[in-house]
Amino acid sequence: MSVSATDAAVDVIKRLREKHGPLLFHQSGGCCDGSAPICLEEGDLLIGDGDVLVGTVSQMPFYMSREQYEYWKAFDILLDVKEGRGGMFSLESAVGSDLSPLPL
Repeated sequence: MSVSATDAAVDVIKRLREKHGPLLFHQSGGCCDGSAPICLEEGDLLIGDGDVLVGTVSQMPFYMSREQYEYWKAFDILLDVKEGRGGMFSLESAVGSDLSPLPL
């Protein structure tokens, strides 16, 4: 599995990092944010034994649950942005962008 981002997504991540400091990503498993990756300030989500570090995006760690990883491990993730509100818990929603995975 690899995690990467388009230039547009890297630009949004850079702006978020400048405003909020170190970030982390967690691939949501459903519920409120569907299955969208969530961008948070480092420390806003406790990472535990049930989470797997699957890579980095712009030097920021990208995690998902171990259970989800077992399902997704054969796939690559490419983050991109689109206009509109992002996930309700994700930082980029405040800048009018939505960091979304693209199918490869």
